[in-house]
Amino acid sequence: MVITSKNNPIVKELASLKEKKGRRERGTFLVEGDKMVLECIESGMRIVRLALASTKERAALSKASFLKDALSGGEVVLLGEDAFRFVSDEKTPQGIVAEVGIPSVEAAPPTGRCLFLDGLSDPANVGAVIRTAAASGYREIYLADCADPYSPKSVRASMSGVFFCKLMRGSREELLEALGGVPLIAADMEGENVFSFLPPELHCICIGNEGNGLSELVRSRAEYTVGIPMREPVESLNAAVSAGIMMYLLGYAKQERR
Repeated sequence: MVITSKNNPIVKELASLKEKKGRRERGTFLVEGDKMVLECIESGMRIVRLALASTKERAALSKASFLKDALSGGEVVLLGEDAFRFVSDEKTPQGIVAEVGIPSVEAAPPTGRCLFLDGLSDPANVGAVIRTAAASGYREIYLADCADPYSPKSVRASMSGVFFCKLMRGSREELLEALGGVPLIAADMEGENVFSFLPPELHCICIGNEGNGLSELVRSRAEYTVGIPMREPVESLNAAVSAGIMMYLLGYAKQERR
């Protein structure tokens, strides 16, 4: 059966996940595209529902059968073109959307080097940081007062990184308490040159808000402050770019020089 109406309850539930309120109420988020959905399934995330565009119905039915076997649970529905576009957050939808359960993760001490995001407000930046964190090994991420990492824009920018990182959200006080005695490294342009800084093996890099930098609370708790040297007249870098440079220099590159 193909669902064609945008007023269908399933369609409305899926479409609601484009908004923070809908994600909070259902405890789920959207993942779009063949590659992202397959990687989501492979990661072991809980798939609640899959929606496929029925433009090419025979191909969609074949894909639905394959994915249902891969899912071992979860609902698979076919949507008409208008209904699918209503659900999709993409300008050019790829014809597959997954409703995925948001992991319930409590703030806890890290098991290795980690990342603290302090007030990042741009979901694309949050997603880009998560992508690089997954690649560089900073897979435990503490998010205080940040844009929702499960928004469609952030999930898209994470390029599947959101499936493979442990995301812990809470107040600054709660997250800092969970970090305990882990040395905090504040990213600030006035800090010590990051290229010559040798970090402790276990550490947490702190990245601040795009416009205002780190909060006073996080800055005051940091044991080290490091910065990226820049040529005039440039005064700052994008938060996601800065985080990427820091993670690779303080993680892989510096560890290899010990």
